[in-house]
Amino acid sequence: MINHIKYQNQQLKAKMGTGKIIVAGIGPGSESDITPAVLSAIRQSDVIVGYKYYFRFIEKIIHPGAICIDSGMKREKTRAEEAYNYAAESKVVTVISSGDAGIYGMAPLIYEMQREKGSNIPIEILPGISAFQKAASLLGAPVGHDFCVISLSDLMTPWELIEKRIKAAAMADFITAIYNPKSEGRYWQLYRLIELFLQERDPQTPVGFVRQAGREEQEVTITTLADFDPEQVDMFTVILIGNSQTYRFDNKMITPRGYYGEIKMGKAETGIGQDIMIRSFRTIEKELKNKDIPLDKKWALLHAIHTTADFDMENILRIDDNAVASLYDRLNSGTVRTIITDVTMAASGIRKGALQRMGLEVKCYLQDEKTVALATEKGITRTQAGIRIAVGEHPDALFVFGNAPTALMELCDLIRKGKATPAGIIAAPVGFVHVQESKHMVKPFTSIPKLIVEGRKGGSNLAATLVNSILCYNDAINLKPGRDV
Repeated sequence: MINHIKYQNQQLKAKMGTGKIIVAGIGPGSESDITPAVLSAIRQSDVIVGYKYYFRFIEKIIHPGAICIDSGMKREKTRAEEAYNYAAESKVVTVISSGDAGIYGMAPLIYEMQREKGSNIPIEILPGISAFQKAASLLGAPVGHDFCVISLSDLMTPWELIEKRIKAAAMADFITAIYNPKSEGRYWQLYRLIELFLQERDPQTPVGFVRQAGREEQEVTITTLADFDPEQVDMFTVILIGNSQTYRFDNKMITPRGYYGEIKMGKAETGIGQDIMIRSFRTIEKELKNKDIPLDKKWALLHAIHTTADFDMENILRIDDNAVASLYDRLNSGTVRTIITDVTMAASGIRKGALQRMGLEVKCYLQDEKTVALATEKGITRTQAGIRIAVGEHPDALFVFGNAPTALMELCDLIRKGKATPAGIIAAPVGFVHVQESKHMVKPFTSIPKLIVEGRKGGSNLAATLVNSILCYNDAINLKPGRDV
């Protein structure tokens, strides 16, 4: 009954000539992008209220007798007050916003003021094409999946809160539209946003930005997260950052919805295993105590932690300067073509795809008949005998130890005798007897690149992953592991 009376009162006021406020989004700036509903509202309004810059986009539409209330920036509350004043005089008032009136526009303010005033003036919201939608159409189809929109304006929102939202968007892999990226006094925030996104996203992630979308001065640019230059952006620019699936095709940004399964056009196919590994590495990197270490050392460290889930690797993995990079160069160039392991388990963990891609051979002599005979004859361990035979056939190989300290000690003895000249050594035997001593024994060979797991820890899986870090070192710059998984 009460609702029925309220409805009758509203109808009576309408008959008596009570005004109305229409809040309309006029789109990004082209008359062709204004919706028919908004065009009709503007033509029939007694009063048009808006930011003075936007009137140039609708001046041909406004009724000749209409009152135009225009004002400068930061006068939103004044414009809203004017709208209520004229509506109280039984006039139909249209308040214009660029883009969509509900997205960083006047619609929320009009409703807030209605609540504050206790006003019963009717309000109607007419949507418009938002600037990010227009920019997206010019860039191709970058908003094909889940997305968010963030404004970098900190006039009414604390930067600390904006930064939280940026981090959340980057971490959640949202396609992200950026409004208000820069102004005369706001110059550093966009640099910070890119810094935060690079902590979570591939540097080759497509980024598009459009200046003056839908207007005569329109400029459209597509680049990558790594190459994006904030100095090319101004307050009239909308930026769109792709997600992990976004790719470039025919000079457009495309974010697939998933109809064709895995992405094969425009970017390398990423399998499930590699995708998990990429996300794991990004998580590990964020949790490192010391992120400011050379790339090749960090790359091997990330592999070691990923394999062991042991962040103590930060303390015990000792890597010679430039060891990973120099060993990659020698293996990739064909200068070194053989990798020797102490046990078969270490050999089996080295990625076959990487070996095939680089033309490398992994050999383990543990089960060789000659090894068994030599071990029996000399009264030494089979791993020790296997290294003696390996050195005889491949003295300049990359030697990898994940199990047997006696094998590592044997190699050290053969180096001192001038019989072995290893291209490099990965020293990661595990255990309690002679393990630490064997690792100390290899340290004096300063001319040989070495990766050493200090103390008792180690293992064949750890030794193998350190080899894999070397074999795929060219993926380190983009923090994109697992190509051969």
